[in-house]
Amino acid sequence: MSNAQSKSINAFFWTFMNIFGVQVINFGASIILARILLPAEFGLIGMISIFINIGNSLVDSGMTSSLIRTQNPDQKDYSTVFFMNMLMSVIVYCIAYTTAPFLSDFYGQPILTDLIRVYCLVFIISSFTIIQSTKLNKQMEFKKQLILNIPSLILGSAIGIYMAYSGFGVWSIVWMNLAYKFFGTVQLWFFSKWLPTFEFDMDRLKVHWLFGYKLTLSGLMNTLVSNVYNIIIGRFFSAAQLGFFIRAKSIQELPVVNISNALNKVTYPLFAGIMDDDEKLKSVYSRLIQQVFFWITPLMLIFIVIAEPFFRFLLTEKWVPAVPYFQILCLAGIVMPLNTYNLNILLVKGKSNHYLKLISIKNALTVLGTLLVIPLGINGLIWSLVIVAMLNFFINAHFCGRLINMNVWEQIRKIGPILLLSVTMALLTYVISIYIQDIINKDIFKILIPGTIGFAFYIGMAMVFKFPALLELKGMLKKK
Repeated sequence: MSNAQSKSINAFFWTFMNIFGVQVINFGASIILARILLPAEFGLIGMISIFINIGNSLVDSGMTSSLIRTQNPDQKDYSTVFFMNMLMSVIVYCIAYTTAPFLSDFYGQPILTDLIRVYCLVFIISSFTIIQSTKLNKQMEFKKQLILNIPSLILGSAIGIYMAYSGFGVWSIVWMNLAYKFFGTVQLWFFSKWLPTFEFDMDRLKVHWLFGYKLTLSGLMNTLVSNVYNIIIGRFFSAAQLGFFIRAKSIQELPVVNISNALNKVTYPLFAGIMDDDEKLKSVYSRLIQQVFFWITPLMLIFIVIAEPFFRFLLTEKWVPAVPYFQILCLAGIVMPLNTYNLNILLVKGKSNHYLKLISIKNALTVLGTLLVIPLGINGLIWSLVIVAMLNFFINAHFCGRLINMNVWEQIRKIGPILLLSVTMALLTYVISIYIQDIINKDIFKILIPGTIGFAFYIGMAMVFKFPALLELKGMLKKK
């Protein structure tokens, strides 16, 4: 194994442990909160999520991606971006503070004004550590990130759960997130080896800004469009229904986003290191999409089958109305990582203009699909999300694949056998779940029996037919 391969495998392991560890603790805390709080209270957080996501995009301004991509950034680069991010965080917070009443009036929820003004303090807190986190990502120091993340998340979660039990309602979610960011910031400043110096270079800022602003525009459009479902559901339906949608989406995203983000944090700097070698890029990308598709696809299909007992066991009966939303969203989760990695090829190639165009196409399709299906209700809205995700894969794979000489159909051929085996496994799991429906009363067994048998069948058949993704993983673990 080469030094680069060993480093990337080690980086992925610690990145996955970091993201998965953080999400498991966060997920556990959110489950406890979901069992205490009402769906409508989660819906209120969903209504202000657009402010939070837009603010995060504006504060970063895409310049951290430029720093990661820059071959040898120096102290002047880092300090310049640091102070710019600090300035942006204050500006963005002031905008959020001023416009909060308008969003409150839009949804007809007076409490949103105060929620926004308090929650958005996270922009200023986060801006203190953007460079420290960027340096750790660039140096692939993901083990250190894990060590720093976990304690702050545990403290934040403990505060949120205590407040929920004490009757603070929706505010327990707000203060949980603020506490997590605050403790994380303190730890990064205390343990990080980097500190800003009073340097600000307009030429350096221009270089990073010219690359980053296109990503910022893409991020803003993506944020606006990805929140269009929250906006429409919150505006035309009830806060409780928005809460059901948000809970379904958060559970669906737990495995997808964890694996996708872990690979994304590793592959972006890895791809950047081989950006001029198209053959190597193609080889790495090909193995990557097979590996992630191999694990995500069966997991999503098993979740579709066992969704109802899973929600009832995990969240109690009051959250069962979220099951249909969750099942539809799982289909979109299958292709999400593929879209992410295709776009990463554009970024490492410096094609931020093309990146912006593809994000614009995706967002246009999302808005058009949403407007067309509003009369069909929430289920229609969620189905439009799946259709757009599928269309987006073909578009991204076509344009990004040309850069590494790997067209759409070649990508599909790589993942086709995995999809076929996953569907077969899902049908077997469904038959088993139907068979035990009237025999077994406990939800935990309705989850474990079909899920375990289905997954065992999947791994067994993958071994029999020698699927490359499984063989490669076994080889990597042995070498590790």
